[in-house]
Amino acid sequence: MEPSATTHKIPHNHNHNHNKTFLILLNCLLLAVGQVGGPILSRMYFLHGGTRKWLAAWSVNSGFPILLLPIAISHYTNTTTRRRNNPFVLTTWLFCSSAVVGILFGATNYFYSFGASYLPVSVNSLVSSSQLAFTALFAYLIVKQNFTHYSINAVVLMTFGSVILGAHMDGDIPEGETKTKYVLGFVMTIAAAAFHGFSITALEFAQRKSGVAVTFDVAMHVQFVVSLFATIFCTVPMVVNRDFEALSGEAAEFGLGETKYYVVVFGAVIALQVMVIGSLGLLLCSSSLFTGLVTSLLVPVQQVFAVIFLREGFNAEKALALALCLWGFASHLYGGYKASLKKKKKNDDVEDYGDDEQGAKSSGDHA
Repeated sequence: MEPSATTHKIPHNHNHNHNKTFLILLNCLLLAVGQVGGPILSRMYFLHGGTRKWLAAWSVNSGFPILLLPIAISHYTNTTTRRRNNPFVLTTWLFCSSAVVGILFGATNYFYSFGASYLPVSVNSLVSSSQLAFTALFAYLIVKQNFTHYSINAVVLMTFGSVILGAHMDGDIPEGETKTKYVLGFVMTIAAAAFHGFSITALEFAQRKSGVAVTFDVAMHVQFVVSLFATIFCTVPMVVNRDFEALSGEAAEFGLGETKYYVVVFGAVIALQVMVIGSLGLLLCSSSLFTGLVTSLLVPVQQVFAVIFLREGFNAEKALALALCLWGFASHLYGGYKASLKKKKKNDDVEDYGDDEQGAKSSGDHA
C-alpha cells in the first residue's frame, strides 16, 4: 500500500512553519533594534546642529549595499543549478512594483525626517498610532485583510495607547522652536504615516499578485530593490542642494564635535537600514497589519530610550500608553494562537478522514 499524500506533506509543512517562525522572530528583533536606535540618532543629529533633512531621509535606506553580502552568499551556496545560472529571482512585475514602492518609501523618509527635525521622539512616536490606522485601512481595502475581534481590539488599543502620547504635546515643544514649525512637523509626520501604511500594503499586494513564494532570496532581493530606488529618490535632491558638499562644514559646527557627528550619521544609517530590513522582512513573512502592530508595540519602548539618551520626560500618559500597547499586542497574539489551534484541529480532522478512507479501501481490497 502506498503512503498517502498527507503523510508526505506533514514533515515539509512542519519544517516550513518552523523556518517561518524563526524568520518572523529574527525580523522582529531587527525591527526593534532599528526602530528604537534609528529615530534617537536622527533626533540627536537635529538637536545638536544638523539641518539637512534630505540627508536624514537618505540615511534610512542608503545602507542597502550591505544586503549584497547575504544575497551573494545565498547565490554561491545554492545547490540548484538553475538558481546559480539565473541570479534574478524576481519577476518583472515584482521588480517594477518594488521599484515603485521604493520611490514611495523615499518620499516617506523625507516626511519622517522633516517631522524628526521639529518633534521630540516622544511626540514623533504618534506616527505609529496613525500608521497602524492607515495600515489597517489599506490592508482592508487593498489586500482584503480579514479582521477578527482580536485584531480589531489590538488595533484600537494600540492606536489609542499611542495617541495618548500626544495629550501633552504643548509641554513637549523644544526650547527655541516656534509653534508653527512644531505643527508643520506634526502634519508632515502624519503624512509620512499615511504613505508608509499605503507603501507596505502595496508591497504585500504586489508580492501576492506575483505568485512568487517568499523565500530568503526573494526577501533579500525585494529589500534591495526597494532600498535602491528609495536611495536614488533621496540622492537627487541632495545633489541639487549640494548637501554632500556641506557635510564637512556641518560636521565642524556640530554641537557634540566633528568625530561624534560622523558617528551619529553613520550610526543612523546602520540602525535605520536594520529597521528597513526588519520591517520589509516581517511584511514578507507575515502581513502588513502584523508589521504595523509590531511597530506600534515598539512606540512605548522608544519612549523609554528617549528618556535615557535624550532626557525626554516620562509621565503617567506614557506609562498608560505602554500598558495599552502591550495589552493590544497580547490580544493579537492570543487571537493568532486561537486561529492556529483551529487550523491544526481542521488539519487533524482531514488527516483522520484520509486515514479512515484508506483503511476502508484496504479492507475492501482484502475482501
